[in-house]
Amino acid sequence: MKRTFPKLVVAATALSLVATPALADGLVDNVNGMTMDAKGNVIHFTGIVIGRDGRVVRLLQSGDKRPERPDWLSNEKGRTLLPGFIDAHGHVLDLGFRALELDLSDTKTLDEAKAKIKAYVAANPEKKWIIGGGWNQEKWGLGRFPTAADLDGVVSDRPVWLGRADGHAAWANSAAIKAAGVTAKTATPAGGRIEKIGVEPAGVFVDAAMSLVEKAVPQPLPKERDFALQKAQEILLAFGITATADMGTSLDDWLAMRRMGDRGALMVRIMSYGAGVETAIRVGGSGPTPWLYGDRLRMGGVKLYADGALGSRGAWLLQPYKDAPGQSGAGFMTDTLLQNLMSRAAMDGYQVAVHAIGDKANRQVLDAIDALSGTYKGDRRWRIEHAQIVDPADLPRFASLKVIASMQPTHATSDMKMAEARLGPERLTGAYAWATMLRNGVPLAFGSDYPVESPDPWAGWAAAFTRMDANGEPFGGWRPEEKVTREQAWWAFTQGAAYAGFAEDKFGRLAPGQAADFIIVDRDPLLSGPTDLRATKVEETWIGGVKVYVRKP
Repeated sequence: MKRTFPKLVVAATALSLVATPALADGLVDNVNGMTMDAKGNVIHFTGIVIGRDGRVVRLLQSGDKRPERPDWLSNEKGRTLLPGFIDAHGHVLDLGFRALELDLSDTKTLDEAKAKIKAYVAANPEKKWIIGGGWNQEKWGLGRFPTAADLDGVVSDRPVWLGRADGHAAWANSAAIKAAGVTAKTATPAGGRIEKIGVEPAGVFVDAAMSLVEKAVPQPLPKERDFALQKAQEILLAFGITATADMGTSLDDWLAMRRMGDRGALMVRIMSYGAGVETAIRVGGSGPTPWLYGDRLRMGGVKLYADGALGSRGAWLLQPYKDAPGQSGAGFMTDTLLQNLMSRAAMDGYQVAVHAIGDKANRQVLDAIDALSGTYKGDRRWRIEHAQIVDPADLPRFASLKVIASMQPTHATSDMKMAEARLGPERLTGAYAWATMLRNGVPLAFGSDYPVESPDPWAGWAAAFTRMDANGEPFGGWRPEEKVTREQAWWAFTQGAAYAGFAEDKFGRLAPGQAADFIIVDRDPLLSGPTDLRATKVEETWIGGVKVYVRKP
């Protein structure tokens, strides 16, 4: 598919790799600075001295002597300075493409989605396929999945393929179904589901079934991937995100990241997890890559999937869905296959991160880690991504098996009504259980799962210690016993996320030897109420002591 984008413009930044000098080169002064130490205590400071290697030399208090002749000085005039946020779970290229393609994430009804699709089609007559995503039938209050017929009424002259908000289902019109050769006789692949009306495909394909149509969808050109990566980077920097995990990096994604790094234009630090064992091995060979481009990029792990998502009823449950008694979701792999893939990654030293949302999927992954832990010893930092619905009996196993819980606070505030409908309140003990994880001594890493949710860390931070959405609902928080404190949430969005990616010795806090990755914001987040916190504006983003983003007036 031919996609037309504006000319790609990047601002190259030279990354100095020289050794730390005896005297610092730069001073950022007169700040209301705050960070956390390695134990989670809040540290306040008024100045930060930065070496030529882009790392912190020391933090300064009000009475401390400043360098007499720094190479450069930035007087912040009392503005608030924080370490940059780290998103422990995102999809970088997907974020860029979502911003460049048809985005339905803001639609509140099916009719509103149809109107947006119609307008997009009219504005893009040259597109042979209409591609986008972000729809959510739960938000629409539809009570069902949308159908191909719903789409055909808007556009029937070319294929349409629109991903669900969670990325675990997609919606096709009849032209797309025909182009893919899918019929009533098409077998449903293991780990997937074809929604049907009678025996005919209805238009929605869940999890592994999406591949039936995706094989016919034209893939982006390298230059289009480059532009999507640049767009994603702009979005992340504007939110104050200075580092992110990329969960499920394809080989094409990796090449785009390398091209941007080679141009000196890769600003955001990316902790890459290959999309499956084969991708990681093709990139890194017999082990993780070294950090590249001044600690900007590293493929250090493998991303696997145990199940789908709650919204599309693909999450694998121990008991059937309350609102669909004939369904329990599906596991993507047998126990043997999952353990074999995890073992293949671990034997070469790759970190393993496994997506698990349903309680049966979480148990399967915990069982696999238990089986492998005797063979693969040392600091493995096994990760479970999402860990949304966990049987209470399995919660202590995260700690005993030394598993990192990589979780997303805004999932809880977005999912709360849907989760109760899917499972019923009585089965939600152990769901989105952040506080329980911490009480059990489980390392907690927070992220957003963008573009499933917005990458906005301020919304995630507020959701974590209130369990309330942007409207302040429900009063007192949803399942408030699982709230964490403001400081615990901040830790999980910085040092917790860095630890989860084996990067805690490089970034995540402001301290001597750490990367000078920080943000200037328009308010003090430790003194702001939840509504004010959500409204925080990032004025500047600095990475490695270099200013890479300034908010436009």
